Order: sequence, then C-alpha cells, then structure tokens
Amino acid sequence: MGNLITVSGLALLVLLLGGCGAEPDDLSAANTPRWNLPEVVPTEDGLPHPSILAPVQILHRGNGTQPQGLDPHITEGVPSTHVQRDLFESLVVRSADGRIIPGAAERWEVSEDGLTWTFVLREDARWSNGEDLTAHDWLFSLRRAVDPATGSRTSILLKPIRNAEPIIAGRMPPEQLGVRVIDDYTLELTLEAPNPLLVEVLSHSVAYPVHRATVEAHGDRWARAGVMVSNGPYQLAELAMQSHIRLVRNPYFRENDRVIIDEVYYYPTEDLAAELMRYRAGEIDWTYEVPNTQFNWIEAHLADELVISDWFGSYYFGFNTLRAPFNDARVTTALSLAIDRDIITTKLRRFGEQPSFSFTPPGLDGYDPPQPAWASWSQAEREQHALELLAQAGFGPDNPLEVEIRYNTHEDHKRVSLAIAAMWQQTLGVRASLINEEFRVFLATRRARAITEVFRAGWIGNYLDPMYFLELFHSNNQQNDVGFFNAEYDALLAQAARTANRNERFAVLQQAERLLLETQPFAPVYTYVTRRLVKPYVRGWAPNLVDQHPTRYMFLLRQDPVAQGAL
Repeated sequence: MGNLITVSGLALLVLLLGGCGAEPDDLSAANTPRWNLPEVVPTEDGLPHPSILAPVQILHRGNGTQPQGLDPHITEGVPSTHVQRDLFESLVVRSADGRIIPGAAERWEVSEDGLTWTFVLREDARWSNGEDLTAHDWLFSLRRAVDPATGSRTSILLKPIRNAEPIIAGRMPPEQLGVRVIDDYTLELTLEAPNPLLVEVLSHSVAYPVHRATVEAHGDRWARAGVMVSNGPYQLAELAMQSHIRLVRNPYFRENDRVIIDEVYYYPTEDLAAELMRYRAGEIDWTYEVPNTQFNWIEAHLADELVISDWFGSYYFGFNTLRAPFNDARVTTALSLAIDRDIITTKLRRFGEQPSFSFTPPGLDGYDPPQPAWASWSQAEREQHALELLAQAGFGPDNPLEVEIRYNTHEDHKRVSLAIAAMWQQTLGVRASLINEEFRVFLATRRARAITEVFRAGWIGNYLDPMYFLELFHSNNQQNDVGFFNAEYDALLAQAARTANRNERFAVLQQAERLLLETQPFAPVYTYVTRRLVKPYVRGWAPNLVDQHPTRYMFLLRQDPVAQGAL
C-alpha cells in the first residue's frame, strides 16, 4: 500500500524556500579526505600494474531503488539493469566509454540485402557452472524473450527479428522466430527489414542469455542466490532484500583474467541523504545519485568527487488515457502547460537538467525533436491557455478537476510531484493528492492501469536512437502504460523500421513524435543528467551518454587518505 499526501496551496512555496541549500547535519568539511593516489600507467596488455592496485578489490555501489528482480527478460528499471550488466554478457556489449564492441560473439557478418546477420560465437564462453555456452542457448533465450508466456515488457525491442511482433502478439508460436542455429558456435538472425540498429538492440537486457536447465527447473524462482546460473563476469552470491546484492567474480568467465574487482555490493539507496552519509563514512564508493537539497554543500566540499554527465533520458508524468478525463487531450495538454519547468530545473533539480517539451531528448546528430507550439511561449501564456482548455473540457471553480499522482518512493520524486501538484492547484484549481509506492508495487499499479490516473516516469535510452523512445507508445508495447493506441502512429513506426536511409527515417520518426505530442498522453518535464559522487580511487570507468558502467572494467587504486583538516 502507498502513502497518501494531500497538497495545500502553499506546498510549492514551502518546497522552494525550505531546505534547498541545507548542509548535512552530521558531516563536517574538516573531515573531508584528500587522497594520495599512484599514477595509473597501463601495462602492455592494457591493465593497470599490480603495484598500484588496492590489496582488497571490493566495490560498494549505491543503486537507487530495490531492483524489481534479476530475470533480464522480465524486469525493468535502471537498478535491475545495472546489476544484470555484471551478471550477463550479451552477443555485443558496451566498452567503458559506451561504445558497442563484441561480447559473447567474437564477430558477425551481414548479408548484402541487410536481412541476415550471422554471429560467430566465442568457443571459450561458459556459464557460471562451467558448462559450454552455445548457439542453442541463444536460440532458447531469444525465443523465451518474445514468448507471451514469459511476460516480458521489453520484448517489443526485438521486433526487428523476423516474426517477433506476431509472436509477441500471440499470433505465432515462438519457434517461428527468425533465429537459427547453424552449428554450436554459429547463430543466424533473419530480420523483417534491414536494420543497422540491431547490434544496439542486442546489447539490451532482453537479449541476454538465460540458462535453460535452471529456468525450467526453478520457474520464476530461478534468478535467486544459490540457484542462478549466468554467463557474465560476475555471479550472484547474495540477494538480501532492502539490504544488498553481492556479486563475486565468475571464474568461468572468458575474460576473468582481465577482471580486477573481486566482489561488488549493490545497495538500495532511495534515501539520498542517507546515501550521502554512507558515502562520506566510506561505506559506499559510488553513489547512485546525490540529493538536490544539498547541492550547495556538495559543490563546496566535494566538487572533486562530483561527476555530472548528460544522460540520454526523459523525466515525465504519464496520464492514463484509458480513464476519463485523461482521455481528453484538452485536459492532458492543460496539465502539461501548467507545469513550470524552469522552476523545477533551477530550484529543485539544480544539476544542469534542461526543461523538456518533447519525449525524445536532444543531442542526436540529425534528429531534432519536434516541439509543441507553446514550447516557445512564456509561462504566463501557457497557464492562460491551460485555463481555457480546462474550461472547454468542463472543469473550473464550480467543477474542479481532482487527480491522484503516483510516484515510487524517492526523495526527489516526492519533491517534484509535490511541486507539480501545487502548480496545478494554484494555476488551475486542480485538487491533487499524492500516493507513493515501493518500486515494484508502483510498476505493477502502472501496468494494471486499473486505478492509476497520473504517474511519475522516466525513460532512459539504452541506445542512441529516437526509435527507442517512440516505440514505448506502440500499441503492442507492454510498457505503454499511458494506454496510447493509435494505428497511424504504429504505421509510422513500421515505416521508419523499413526505411534504410537515416535522414528519411528520422523524418518519419519526427512525424510520429508530432502526432504523439498532439494528443499529449504525457507531460515531459526535463531531460536527465547523471549526478553522483565517485571516490577518486575508483578507476576504469568513463562518463557516457547511456550511463552504463560495468564493474568488469573498474579497479581500485591503492590509497592513502589524509584528513583535510590536517593539511
């Protein structure tokens, strides 16, 4: 069950005037450590010299909410994928700086017509129990991912593979998927149309392999400590709910000799102030986030450890358009218009997030996200138009609109939700109440759509293409929680998937996004940045737009901390 919060007209004022620059109560700047660290000079094989490494290689990472689970075909959410990226290796993976590189496949070839992709698998690939990993495992795993019985909400990403879409829709058996075993170490994928993004899709967790015997023996309880068999650089050792997830090196991983971190702990860190205190106490080496309320203090005392990077993602509030009155574009547009995005990004967020009026984030070469006409208006003009639209829909002082806003438990989500609720009340007279839920409950509520009205959401690009964002609203996408079903929109996405020319394809996708913005089934708020604290002795990672940082590339330097107050 969630907690209900009602919003007073003064809530926004209290939010903006109170606590934005507060310092941590129990931390002193005098205790901030500086570090004497050795210089990193790689050896001939590209690894750091053993003499500069810390004797104990155990990494402690903050990870936001408690992961929904660890089954890569079923779970969703960034916290789950961070852990899965250490447990599994797909056919292709990302390097430390975010580039796509060969993974479990050592190479691949594409036919002249672009329809047949042949992957040559590494013969030294093993499962964490020592068994060989072969093309038959990939065949089983990809069929499982698209099988409606699995219940994957990300299977639509595999749509480029022939017959994946009708299989997902239940019109064909999984055995008809365009995947074929040539021999034990050669896998062939046949596509519906040429698609250069296939390697990006295959880097997603929905394309990870799962161990057939374990899945069939344990059903939906296979992804547990003591049971799970995986193929990545780490294996699952402990899964303690609301405490930690502990991974240890997989001795059978094909590049185990290049993995330096022996163990990695992932901690649920929904309480950002507590996460900061644990970081300062040396209990966490890498935070998931930092609290916006302590921006000034962090900037003053931990600037050298604060890492801010652009992140290819959109923060938004979804409307359940299957429920009245959110099936009325006048209502949803009015609610979107009344959000003062500048206040949210400059007063509440403060780490460089940018106001957003489209769904696809900016930054893609050749793709300019379309904007609604009112994106260039002043906030006063937007609010006036919002009042007019809401009146046209039958709402006003004599018939105020009442809404429930749901968000998953998190300090920042609560603050933004409160601010938006107060904006709606002060500008439109909307009576808003807030309900917070634990992440897994929140996802289940969104998915059911039975009681959800407005919900907080975020969508992060696993790869750098607008299709990854726009496909979220395809009629057959299991993650289409706003209930946007539009045949014209689906047809445009299908047309884009068949268009090989990049510029022509982007033009079709822009047309689709304009159609999406006309009905406003969501209210975009801002584009993401990542902001975290990282201990200086944690090395081997690099900022990247997809914010993927596998532990396999990291290492800890030998360190000699000196208290700042003693210098």
